[in-house]
Amino acid sequence: MKVAPSIIAAKFSDFQKEIKSVERAGADLLHLDVMDGVFVPNITFGPMVVEAINDVTRLELDAHLMITKPENYMRQFIAAGLDWLSFHCEATDHPRDCIEHIRQQQVRPGLAINPATPFEAVQRFVEHLDYVLIMTVNPGFYGQKFMPEVLPKIEAAKNWITTHSLSCQVEVDGGINAENAALVCRAGADIVVAGAAVFKADDYQKAIEGLRCSTA
Repeated sequence: MKVAPSIIAAKFSDFQKEIKSVERAGADLLHLDVMDGVFVPNITFGPMVVEAINDVTRLELDAHLMITKPENYMRQFIAAGLDWLSFHCEATDHPRDCIEHIRQQQVRPGLAINPATPFEAVQRFVEHLDYVLIMTVNPGFYGQKFMPEVLPKIEAAKNWITTHSLSCQVEVDGGINAENAALVCRAGADIVVAGAAVFKADDYQKAIEGLRCSTA
């Protein structure tokens, strides 16, 4: 089980220290929530901040674009130094073109789905993806309560991937903590994104290990 701390929950006044802290604490990836104030009711940051983050960490950067028409902005975000890039199927009419563009740039492509969106909406694209990002909260703000009703969707995704012998991973994001991470793991998650559960903890290493231990 990989753990990807979400930078949205970090202290923005001291990004570099926060990033170095989770790096030393054993994070596998660094998750970047990009919001445009249109697709979701919040605004975070753009490619310039991603580039600055990339300059201060050895961790692979996993960006989640919560933006309308992501095809218009992917090139800039990829150039900023991303390693993983997911976008929402609900935000574009051209998901296959977006996936192909990400792959061509030697970046891992992912497709994200909101809690209300069934896995079947992205099923036909899974063979072309490196990961599916399943939201267990409605995107837009961190600190929301985990939605257990999404667990069957995680199971459906994992079963489809296993049945068809695909290499696609399942990433889960939204209200993840040490208490519910075991449920997410049993449902089939390969990667968990955790914001407040890591960055609001007194001990980042203990928090990350706690997420892993709870999924053992």
